[in-house]
Amino acid sequence: MIVPTLCLYEVFKNILAQFGRQEAVEKIAAMRQGNVVELDADLALSAAKLSLELQLPMADSVILATTRRYNAQLWTQDAHFEGIEGVQYRKKK
Repeated sequence: MIVPTLCLYEVFKNILAQFGRQEAVEKIAAMRQGNVVELDADLALSAAKLSLELQLPMADSVILATTRRYNAQLWTQDAHFEGIEGVQYRKKK
């Protein structure tokens, strides 16, 4: 499992706001079991290109660039990714 550091931020923030600190810490601990990937200069530049090319917000472009760097499969319910090659998008129920 590839985990961009930006995902740690987003998940922690959202769970902290909705469910509290204990739940947020537990979820982040599970995510940290994966390969946590920091944003470096090359990844930032790749993300910027993807953002322009695919009209993606900054966070989404960083996630996609990270996924592509590691030839990983991105599974998401984020509608910004619908129709992007190599992404498994599932609509929220």
